[in-house]
Amino acid sequence: MTLYLLCLALFSVGLYGVLRKRNLVKIIIGLGIIEYSMNLFFVLLGYRYHGRAPIDAQAQDILNMVDPLPQALVLTSIVIGLGVTALVISIAIRIYEKYGTFDITKIKRLKG
Repeated sequence: MTLYLLCLALFSVGLYGVLRKRNLVKIIIGLGIIEYSMNLFFVLLGYRYHGRAPIDAQAQDILNMVDPLPQALVLTSIVIGLGVTALVISIAIRIYEKYGTFDITKIKRLKG
């Protein structure tokens, strides 16, 4: 249970970074923290205490197996998150080239 609460705390830190910070780089870092906390949550959902890997085809009597589906979803999420992060960083670089700042309040005032 404490691992789920720590995962929630990590998500809250990332959400705070996205909602309260005005620097685009800090917002991108907050998005990364949120992504990592969700990946950790999915892995925790599939974990079983003293569980075994489901790749042993000979033993049919394994009762306490680790669920492999959340692990596959996390691998897919990592790849999608990498693409989203690359896209957001490229947009932030273009904004910096145009306006010369990463501060979103100054970007809203410039409007050009």
